[in-house]
Amino acid sequence: MGKHDKFKEKKVAAYKRDFKEIETRQGKKDPLIVLSFKNFDINQSQSFTDWQADELLALALDKLRALCEYTIAQATNNGLLKIYTKVPFPPESAFVHPKHIPQDIDWSSMHIGNKPCVIGYFEDNIFHIVFLDKDHEFWITQKKNT
Repeated sequence: MGKHDKFKEKKVAAYKRDFKEIETRQGKKDPLIVLSFKNFDINQSQSFTDWQADELLALALDKLRALCEYTIAQATNNGLLKIYTKVPFPPESAFVHPKHIPQDIDWSSMHIGNKPCVIGYFEDNIFHIVFLDKDHEFWITQKKNT
C-alpha cells in the first residue's frame, strides 16, 4: 500500500467543523407596494373595458407595475402617487364613499395621464384600488387662471 491511503478510515472528529456566528443586520426593509382589486367599486368606477377602449388600460397597468417597485415613501417622494391625509373623502366629488370601504382611511391617487387617475387607499403596503377615474372626478378642483 502507498504512503497515503485516501480510503483509509478517518476519525469522526476530523469531519467536525467549527461554526462561526455571522452578524446580521438588524431592522427590516420597508415592504414594496402590492396591488389589490378586492375592493374595486364596479358601481361607480369606469370599467377595465372602458379604459381599454380609451387606450388607458395598458398605460395604467404599466404604471401600476412600476409602482410595485417602490415603497410607499419612495412612491410619494417621487411624485408617483398622492395620499390625501387632511380630509376623509373629497368635499367635491362625483363619487360617494363606498359602504364596503372603512371611513377612516386616507385616500390616494395615482395619475395615469393629465386627467385619468387610479384611486384607492393603503392598508399597510397594499394599495387597494377602488376607482378608475378617467375624467378626474374623484377630487374636483376649480381650474386655475380661467
